[in-house]
Amino acid sequence: MDRRSFCRAASALALVPLAVRAADGFPGKPVRIISPYAAGGGPDVQLRQAGPALGEALGQSIVIENKVGAAGVLAAQYVAQAAPDGYTLLMGSNTHLIQKILQPDLKFDPIADFVPVSNFASSPTVLVVRADSPYQTLEDLIADAKAKPGQMNYGSGGIGTSAHLAGATLASLAGLKVTHIPLKGSVEIAASLLRGDTQFAFPVAGTGVPQVKGGKLRALAVTSRQRLKQLPEVPTLHERLKNELAVQESWFGLWAPARTPQDVIAVLFAAATRTLKTPALQAAFEAAGNEAAISESPQAFAAFVRSENRKWAEIVKLAGVTAS
Repeated sequence: MDRRSFCRAASALALVPLAVRAADGFPGKPVRIISPYAAGGGPDVQLRQAGPALGEALGQSIVIENKVGAAGVLAAQYVAQAAPDGYTLLMGSNTHLIQKILQPDLKFDPIADFVPVSNFASSPTVLVVRADSPYQTLEDLIADAKAKPGQMNYGSGGIGTSAHLAGATLASLAGLKVTHIPLKGSVEIAASLLRGDTQFAFPVAGTGVPQVKGGKLRALAVTSRQRLKQLPEVPTLHERLKNELAVQESWFGLWAPARTPQDVIAVLFAAATRTLKTPALQAAFEAAGNEAAISESPQAFAAFVRSENRKWAEIVKLAGVTAS
């Protein structure tokens, strides 16, 4: 046997134990996914829609547990301390990156404490006003805000949320003096607009699109890179402001604790990929204003998470957002 043939044979043999362990040893029991969102909330609904298909792909039940609190921090801290065996996963998202940026002393690190497995879905926010608002376009809103500095309010579900950062980004890039009104939760955004307490807001598409379609709100822009299929006539914020930081999409995916074996990560990734390619699931995500986000590999998703961490740090700095 020549040296090249020997190396090929040795490499093949080295891979066998990994494949056997992955096939025979994992998963041997139900897999838990910890959701940082309240049951019935948008991302939690999408996760539960994906659960049965993911369980079928893994050959084990998926158990979804809600650990709500501190904008996702409690769930992240819990999973970061879990055994790195693939049986306890986190529904990780850009929210975890943002909260760590805002609060560096938090007892978890979204980069160092986790191994990204696969992205699942992404969703932009939608700039909305009341349906009977005089603002027909983004330019109308900006012009009036500049004419009335300090007199216009925008609402969000809380400090550091996607709606807050999108509004603060618009204010920074367009040079507006507007006031942020943190509400009790994102479900309060539409009511605040309809009461007239706020003049504009950036709810996630899953919430905003149905309200636009229902005639309650008017959409002026979206924060995705491309126009939404559900609102093809509505321009992107990037089209108007010509700044990369205007492209803002919320996303969520599966994260495992650091030091989870790579063969286990490979099994989870393969199952996630199979799940996300299910046409019925893709249709369900799209109906909710989301888009299935299929990662090329765990390494590609990890690179995406790192790039998003840098981007959101820039957005937080640009918008001057603080945790208090």
